[in-house]
Amino acid sequence: MLVGYIPFFVLALILHEVGHFIAAYACRVKVTEFGLGWGPEIYTFRFRKVTYGIRVLLGAYVRLDLPGLLSRPLLQQVVVLLAGIAANLIAAILTDGTRFSLMNYLLAVTNILPLYQQDSWKCGIVVLRDVLQRKSPIVEWTFTIAGSSLSFILFVALIIRRIKGL
Repeated sequence: MLVGYIPFFVLALILHEVGHFIAAYACRVKVTEFGLGWGPEIYTFRFRKVTYGIRVLLGAYVRLDLPGLLSRPLLQQVVVLLAGIAANLIAAILTDGTRFSLMNYLLAVTNILPLYQQDSWKCGIVVLRDVLQRKSPIVEWTFTIAGSSLSFILFVALIIRRIKGL
């Protein structure tokens, strides 16, 4: 049963990363790599200064020129960082009630939670740095720990609610 969701999850992953890719292009942030999967490479090619690759493990990513992204205005940084979530939410709404919709909602929600290295966490860090006008390891670690803790508490609360409802 779960195996039937894998193609839709892969498509949602690709859509998520395409969202980042398009936003980066629109904001003139250089994309250096677009990958489907993690781990050892199976196949790669270059097209218009971007390396495209397929790897062994399930996943996807877009590698951006980080200094280029951080040199853009804050609004553009936020747009690029949250574009994957927006792409997933739009796809989920447009395909409501399907397996593809469910996978898009799942991917959007897991990236909305401010967990370390997820899109909302990255967005929160760039906003904090802009507000403080500098990096602050104490503030950034506090944000990371608080966001992860609140996400964990929310997850446990949802599980308890689900168990009580059964």
